[in-house]
Amino acid sequence: MNPWLSLLQQYRVIAVIRADNVGMAREMALATAAGGVKLIEIAWNTDRAESLIPKLQQELPDCKIGTGTILDLEMAERAIACGCSFLFTPHTNLEIIAKGLENNIPVIAGALTPTEIVAAWQAGASAVKVFPIKLIGGVSYLQALQPVLLNIPLIPTGGITIQNIDQFLEAGAIAVGISSDLFRSEAIDEDMTTNIIARSQMLIQKVQPFQNQ
Repeated sequence: MNPWLSLLQQYRVIAVIRADNVGMAREMALATAAGGVKLIEIAWNTDRAESLIPKLQQELPDCKIGTGTILDLEMAERAIACGCSFLFTPHTNLEIIAKGLENNIPVIAGALTPTEIVAAWQAGASAVKVFPIKLIGGVSYLQALQPVLLNIPLIPTGGITIQNIDQFLEAGAIAVGISSDLFRSEAIDEDMTTNIIARSQMLIQKVQPFQNQ
């Protein structure tokens, strides 16, 4: 198994951060890491993501900091140049996958149907992001995919919560991406750091039984 897939099996969850303010994004990432999450995605459309990502790589040496919402080759090149550990795309772009392979950077390509998922995997994606899974059946959809796509590492996103994350892992996901349920707006408004740490700890408790399986 390659190192990226080993990391996914070890940690099982990617926290996805998207913020309009770079200071808030940094605080969210630090709190998430303090709660035990080791794989953190800073969405490329976050305020000043390009400067924040290398800073977080230095501040959080035990974590892998990547980015997402990468839409084209130019974005991918800039993300790789600033030191991202991995790239998520909402779609399958062959140029981005090839650039990741060229630079030994995992690219997790977005897909939804079996045809799209297989095409992304055969093109060289390091794993496939099944997005948005909530709108097409959630856990039931993943359960339907797994028997025929067993060799493809799937990362469902869109509708993952702390409450249902174990169901997706039980259904065969190698990892999941979680955002809105981890960073609830009311929690951020009240006491952001404390609340994010607490929710991250809850998240880790839910995924712990699946780590390194």
